[in-house]
Amino acid sequence: MTNDFQMHMDEYLPLRDVVFNTLREAILTGQLKPGERLMEISLANRLGVSRTPIREAIRKLELEGLVIMIPRKGAKVASITERELNDVLEVRMGLEELAIKLACSRMGNESIEKLKEISDRFASLMETDDLTALAQADVEFHETIYSGTNNRRLVQILSNLREQMYRYRVEYLKDAKARRTLITEHEAIYRAVKARDEDAALMEVKRHIGNQQKAIIRSLHLKD
Repeated sequence: MTNDFQMHMDEYLPLRDVVFNTLREAILTGQLKPGERLMEISLANRLGVSRTPIREAIRKLELEGLVIMIPRKGAKVASITERELNDVLEVRMGLEELAIKLACSRMGNESIEKLKEISDRFASLMETDDLTALAQADVEFHETIYSGTNNRRLVQILSNLREQMYRYRVEYLKDAKARRTLITEHEAIYRAVKARDEDAALMEVKRHIGNQQKAIIRSLHLKD
């Protein structure tokens, strides 16, 4: 490993969480590349910690799909594959359709206006290179819709899926054209939910996820 990422301490977080966040960001930003081996001793020396928080972080990264464990060989950064993307988005599409239908009938006016605020905030980040901030705004937009369903079990399932989606979301946001498309899509979803127009909201969500799928697959093929 020749990358120069560093750990940024946070007095409010346990060391294991700081290590996890450091490695997670390094993977999402490409400092740790797909297929790269994650050697516990090397990472511990680089970050100035013991092997225990490194091991705990790798386990959590495996749960997110960012790392895979290979018997007798250890951990390595997982590749982004078209098959995995399609599997995740297939599940997401079904859940998002249910969520948007419920949100159209159950979401409160205050939460609907929050959608607009988040949509505008995402647009204001258009030219930034801060992929973390962009991804966070996109996550907040969708989580506001999920909360608006008033279905705690659905929110829980979607939250678990969100972790698996995060890497694909960041990959998508690297494309400036995709960001512009997202601004339009967020605005269209907001308008449909505000109008309580279930059919329009469903159509916009399908378009939104479909465009994301096409853009990421196109990006993957360019890297081949």
